[in-house]
Amino acid sequence: MKLLIDDANVEVIKKIYEYYPIDGVTTNPSILAKSGRPPYEVLKEIRRVIGQEAQLHVQVIARQAEGMVADAARIRSELGAGTYIKVPAIEEGFKAMKELAAQGANVTATAVYTPMQAYLAAKCGAKYAAPYVNRIDNMGYNGIQVAKEIHDIFKNNNYTTEILAASFKNSQQVLELCQYGASAATVAGDIILALVKNAAITAAVDDFITDFEKLTGQGRTMQDV
Repeated sequence: MKLLIDDANVEVIKKIYEYYPIDGVTTNPSILAKSGRPPYEVLKEIRRVIGQEAQLHVQVIARQAEGMVADAARIRSELGAGTYIKVPAIEEGFKAMKELAAQGANVTATAVYTPMQAYLAAKCGAKYAAPYVNRIDNMGYNGIQVAKEIHDIFKNNNYTTEILAASFKNSQQVLELCQYGASAATVAGDIILALVKNAAITAAVDDFITDFEKLTGQGRTMQDV
């Protein structure tokens, strides 16, 4: 399962990229707004941090299909033709997805709450569909189950579209989809940093070092003995 960062905080992205095996970054208008900076300034800085090969997902803003396609053209011009264009899975969005897919653009269907949205996005040529796991939970449904159903629809119908699960509240949700074989997940920076944050793990490592230092002397490591 690919793991992406759902964040536009450049410092957080730098830290996670330094330590963790990450496949890219997703953004949305709300995340970009939190930066308080011009959108393309932030996005270009993110691209410099993650490199040209990593995935970068950027969302259109226009409400009508023609405007979405125009937004996509500007995004690809500024950030590279390989940038994934996030398009809402709504009526105007499906129209835009078809045109963008015909142009050879990478399309990510976003704001996905139902399997039917994902199915239609796949039919439109989207590369990814992004179900909002936790937001679906908050509506009284099972976000993980919806994501699994979407995954199965793609596999059972031989669509090349992949799932890009989003909107997580904890690492357990990420783990469940990883176990199920989901193609990709995009996770907020704070949750990624907490994926292996565990007092038992830290205690085990501390015990190993303490025992070694009793044998060799404080501060010594394998390079010193």
